[in-house]
Amino acid sequence: MTKKQTQAYTEEFRKEAVRRAEQKGNTAASVGRELGISAQQIYNWRRQFNRLSDKQFNSLHGVDYSKKETEEVRQLKRKLHDLEEENEFLKKATAYFAKHQE
Repeated sequence: MTKKQTQAYTEEFRKEAVRRAEQKGNTAASVGRELGISAQQIYNWRRQFNRLSDKQFNSLHGVDYSKKETEEVRQLKRKLHDLEEENEFLKKATAYFAKHQE
């Protein structure tokens, strides 16, 4: 039995294929032929992107949940953690030297 190998396309490729198929004068079939994929695949990607955009909230109650913002939040949390550790160390060092100066 031969196993059919599937091609993994990047999100950018899929979005570009859908965008080009939606341009005036283009069809999913013509873009599919040009890219070497089926028109049905473009329809599937369009449906997936529309479903995601309908249900996906990038901003809720003034908080941006996009991927870019999420990465920035992770970086800020790491920085906060490092600064809190440094602050605890400095408190202990200050207490140690204050005790030994008496």
